[in-house]
Amino acid sequence: MKRQALAAIIASMFVLAACGGDDKAANQSADTQASAVAASAEQTAAADTPSSELPVIDAIVTHAPEVPPPTDRDHPAKVRVKMTTVEKTMKMADGVDYHYWTFDGDVPGQMIRVREGDTVEVEFSNDPSSTVPHNVDFHAATGQGGGAEASFTAPGHTSTFTFKALQAGLYIYHCATAPVGMHIANGMYGLILVEPKEGLPKVDKEFYVVQGDFYTQGKYGAQGLQAFDMDKAIAEKPEYVVFNGHVGSIAGDNALKAKVGETVRMYVGNGGPNLVSSFHVIGEIFDKVYVEGGKLINENVQSTLIPAGGAAMVEFKVDVPGSYTLVDHSIFRAFNKGALGQLKVEGEDNPEIMSKKLSDTVYQPAAPATASAPAAASAPAAAASAAK
Repeated sequence: MKRQALAAIIASMFVLAACGGDDKAANQSADTQASAVAASAEQTAAADTPSSELPVIDAIVTHAPEVPPPTDRDHPAKVRVKMTTVEKTMKMADGVDYHYWTFDGDVPGQMIRVREGDTVEVEFSNDPSSTVPHNVDFHAATGQGGGAEASFTAPGHTSTFTFKALQAGLYIYHCATAPVGMHIANGMYGLILVEPKEGLPKVDKEFYVVQGDFYTQGKYGAQGLQAFDMDKAIAEKPEYVVFNGHVGSIAGDNALKAKVGETVRMYVGNGGPNLVSSFHVIGEIFDKVYVEGGKLINENVQSTLIPAGGAAMVEFKVDVPGSYTLVDHSIFRAFNKGALGQLKVEGEDNPEIMSKKLSDTVYQPAAPATASAPAAASAPAAAASAAK
């Protein structure tokens, strides 16, 4: 029997049971219960539909800091995702190059957005120019290795596997080929958002930001092509801690942009491989933080911890124009290792919330107390003693 038909029968039984009395309120209550049961059964039926019967769509993916649009679906689908690993030399900082290992040509890999209950079909290719095998471990997947074994792919080959997005949340994906730490440290990570079935509240702007730590043989700022340093990685002493794979990737001309009055949501991941991030936006308070990318919401948060291999969603409204600095508030990482970004906000000033500088005068320290002051203070006591 089709589940939809079963749902209708169950709903009818509730209605018939309610019709035995004359109480109108009871009938209305029964109708409400019947509708709820029918809706729940239909939702269960849709969720349990075999993947072979689901509508097939191509995932919309984006490079950081762009975010894919909401799924806007009330049903699950089979979502096809194509990923290609590419090893390439790119700019780490001014005058500094690094040979990154990437998903789809940059760090982080493309952001993937699906819906709770979707079946995700991953077509995973390893570019023929790669020097080693690669794979992908989705923290959003339930099963051995998060798909790492199923996606293990030699250079010049393509592997395909599927997983069901059972639980809503914001999740890291990363390469899990041995040595795992080296693959992650070279930039092989990204984010997948599994939207809850009811969707997320709408906001005006969304941004995709992932922190990572990099271990180069040369010190921070040393010029030329820098090689990976395994000893520094094991000691957890990175030369660079950056957002979106490069120093200045979301600063200056590349800064994130918003307008006064807009609500902003940032999907923030931490690829690691080692450091915990203390994510903070200077001059803002997070109205909401989806703690570790899950359903728990914290409010009025100044800085939020994001573990290596973890994520968080932060939301806030921008009330005042200006340049807001994104940092890892383990602050030497921000000003000495590159963990700096910018959100530039345009709009009218709001002096009720924050004014411009109102004055600037020469500081005049208070005059020191005179030596006679203590004697003068004791005069009343001396007079009282003489009167005795």
